Amino acid sequence: MTGPALLAGLPEGPAATGPAEARGLARDGVRMMVATGDRIEHRTARRLPAVLRPGDLLVLNTSDTLPAALTGVTAAGERVAVHLSTVDPDSGVEPAAALAGTRSRWVLEFRGPAGPSTADRAGAVVTAHGARITVRGRRTARFWTADVDTPGPLLDWLRRTGEPVRYGYAAAPWPLAAYRTDHADTPGSAEMPSAGRPVTTRVLRDLRRRGIAVATVVLHCGLSSPEAAEPPYPEWYSVPPSTLAAVARADRVVAVGTTVVRALESAARTGRAAGWTDLVIGPDDRLSTVHGLLTGWHPPQASHLRMLAAVADPALLRRSYAAAAEHGYRWHEFGDVHLILP
Repeated sequence: MTGPALLAGLPEGPAATGPAEARGLARDGVRMMVATGDRIEHRTARRLPAVLRPGDLLVLNTSDTLPAALTGVTAAGERVAVHLSTVDPDSGVEPAAALAGTRSRWVLEFRGPAGPSTADRAGAVVTAHGARITVRGRRTARFWTADVDTPGPLLDWLRRTGEPVRYGYAAAPWPLAAYRTDHADTPGSAEMPSAGRPVTTRVLRDLRRRGIAVATVVLHCGLSSPEAAEPPYPEWYSVPPSTLAAVARADRVVAVGTTVVRALESAARTGRAAGWTDLVIGPDDRLSTVHGLLTGWHPPQASHLRMLAAVADPALLRRSYAAAAEHGYRWHEFGDVHLILP
């Protein structure tokens, strides 16, 4: 089955409009569908350690979420919303250096009431809380490159003035803490690596007690792609030598999120442990590092679904999505999760 045929007709369930905690659940209390072979089981994320087995390796993305949503004013007095996505890969600056400095070039989007704005912003200057954002030019239909000058280190300034990126299905302006995973330690993502949200400190403790190893990577997530024809764009990744060694030793490698798959496969295919990756993984790719995947539920138009087809049999994905719709699993970053195992 080809990629387009795989994507055709997959259902989309209800959005989770807020974090599990707002629904009276623990973070690891969200539902987890386990799909393997011809079986589908319904559990909670809290039971992840019981589903995996000694000899498995769980790999997490420890990128931390930035308050990347800003409000500013143009020279003409127009109030605008700006979302930072990634440091411009062509600028030659790594994310850590950009966040520590006061001038860097970013890929960003302007937002309107209905979503991304495609109005011509070339040459526009936006001021926001003492900072100056100077638009250099259009990068894609909805993304621009711009120089960001701040009155102090960018990360400190964002923490004082920014907000987390939120979308229309959110029922309230949830704080940044709701958009951070328990294991996040390296700032740089415009959006939370959300598959890791229910992997709590308690779950990690129980994994280790059962002899299931845990390793980490960093991949800084840019803004998600709502366009069906828009592939993932370059993102910064880093894979420690200890993680590469653990992957080589493991019986099975289970990635927490498509970002982990992208980071591990980028390192394996290029031989570079860190850098910008434009790798796009689809149904026809053979993965050399990953056997299973813990992921969220992705809308039918999302590019993430093409990567899932490289991990799981298309028929299993179709059964999973049908079961998720039937049982009311929740979509998006605060939603339920899907564990695909060989």
